[in-house]
Amino acid sequence: MDNLSDTLKKLKITAVDRTEDSLEGCLDCLLQALAQNNMETSEKIQGSGILQLFASLLIPQSSCTAKVANIIAEVAKNEFMRIPCVDAGLISPLVQLLNSKDQEVLLQTGRALGNICYDSHEGRSAVDQAGGAQIVIDHLRSLCSITDPANEKLLTVFCGMLMNYSNENDSLQAQLINMGVIPTLVKLLGIHCQNAALTEMCLVAFGNLAELESSKEQFASTNIAEELVKLFKKQIEHDKREMIFEVLAPLAENDAIKLQLVEAGLVECLLEIVQEKVDSEKEEDIAELKTASDLMVLLLLGDESMQKLFEGGKGNVFQRVLSWIPSNNHQLQLAGALAIANFARNDGNCIHMVDNGIVEKLMDLLDRHVEDGNVTVQHAALSALRNLAIPVVNKAKMLSAGVTEAVLKFLKSEMPPVQFKLLGTLRMLIDAQAEAAEQLGKNVKLVERLVEWCEAKDHAGVMGESNRLLSALIRHSKSKDVIKTIVQSGGIKHLVTMATSEHVIMQNEALVALALIAALELGTAEKDLESAKLVQILHRLLADERSAPEIKYNSMVLICALMGSESLHKEVQDLAFLDVVSKLRSHENKSVAQQASLTEQRLTVES
Repeated sequence: MDNLSDTLKKLKITAVDRTEDSLEGCLDCLLQALAQNNMETSEKIQGSGILQLFASLLIPQSSCTAKVANIIAEVAKNEFMRIPCVDAGLISPLVQLLNSKDQEVLLQTGRALGNICYDSHEGRSAVDQAGGAQIVIDHLRSLCSITDPANEKLLTVFCGMLMNYSNENDSLQAQLINMGVIPTLVKLLGIHCQNAALTEMCLVAFGNLAELESSKEQFASTNIAEELVKLFKKQIEHDKREMIFEVLAPLAENDAIKLQLVEAGLVECLLEIVQEKVDSEKEEDIAELKTASDLMVLLLLGDESMQKLFEGGKGNVFQRVLSWIPSNNHQLQLAGALAIANFARNDGNCIHMVDNGIVEKLMDLLDRHVEDGNVTVQHAALSALRNLAIPVVNKAKMLSAGVTEAVLKFLKSEMPPVQFKLLGTLRMLIDAQAEAAEQLGKNVKLVERLVEWCEAKDHAGVMGESNRLLSALIRHSKSKDVIKTIVQSGGIKHLVTMATSEHVIMQNEALVALALIAALELGTAEKDLESAKLVQILHRLLADERSAPEIKYNSMVLICALMGSESLHKEVQDLAFLDVVSKLRSHENKSVAQQASLTEQRLTVES
């Protein structure tokens, strides 16, 4: 270290004199000291004030330039040295050196800039202002096709520099994307796929850039899908495959890229991994099985990629996914059920699957998870059943297969995601199915649970679905017995509250259900309607200019139906409904205007 102090003193003198030989000796000495103890040497360099001198030594024509850049690269490995390097004015001359024709100078300059940028806002800012990124991207473009080892090393350093420059910085990543870095990196990956270090650097860069929404379109216009799948097929090591997975997952969120990945044969690779790993108990194999099956499900979220893999229900992929459902592996059961839910996104697929026995498979799966079951599997299987129940022709088939009974076993679940899907499935099943709606509506346990969930203020989704199912039971059954069950269970107040929902569709469903209650069982529901302040709410809905036409229409229908109750009739009279209704006679919507005339007549006769 004493030796180092002498070297630093000598360097100060020679740096001014520019005697190349003695300068070179001093630089070699510094590099040696850095190799032995980087941190301590860096501290000494900082203390000596020599960094400022380095700026003057970074000149293109000097034979020592590469060594100076190398020293800067070495000291900048220490976090505490990065800001001092910026403050010493080293960035601008380093960026100038990027125009050099000397490969060693370029290599050491790339290293120096990359290390200064690592996790350093100041470093990145200075490189940005000096315009360093564009020069590096231009180099990547022009050197892209040369495959000798020295050039590949330089390309790796440049890729690393851009990575450090833009890592976790959205605006700098966006800048690189605008400079066209993505097609260049994809081309690099294709040409240099044999070079592990460069390939790895490209993958890390893709992983960073792919998180940015604006990158997806650029990626979609390259052959990234093909290159990644080609690379994936060659990988045996778990770590390497994991790196590729980390790029595939964000890219596969884009529908165009989903289709490209499917066409490039990614699905076959994923199915192979699942088959290989399904019985393994090794932690990394379990993780890889999860990643592969999750990615498979993600690919099915695109309409085109999903339809391509469905192949009219005859496709090999669809059949393989079906075989996951009865497996004993929870992860595969989950992925299988989610995949079916994704395949069930159009009527044709749903009808085909129901006709080919998928419902029974899903019910068997649910059965295995009733007691202390896996919540994610329950949720996924119910999602699939809900989607399958959307086409009209499937409803009766699913009801006779016993789906409602299978679903009702989960009524006691305390997990909101399961509750939410359970409610959605039942609501889909009873749509326009009067008999099923009546049967469910008379099920006291179900109705009581719905009323309880209508108060689940922490879970808006469960609350909304419970209200909608209560209303649906009445609307589709039109049954007095169902209404009586709902009144006895305390459900009326929730339907009245639902009429004030911010969602027009829910308001409407509530008003139609309430009109049926008033027409069929007004005597039974009278007290509850009164205490829920229904009449005041209807007055508010009619007076509010923002209310949708169908809300105004159904509110007036309901007012007329309430006239059969003495106490509610009195409330209507007390609130001067005539004023509000007569204004609506000139409403732009014909149905509203007509209903206003009828309601006005009714109110006048009854008053």
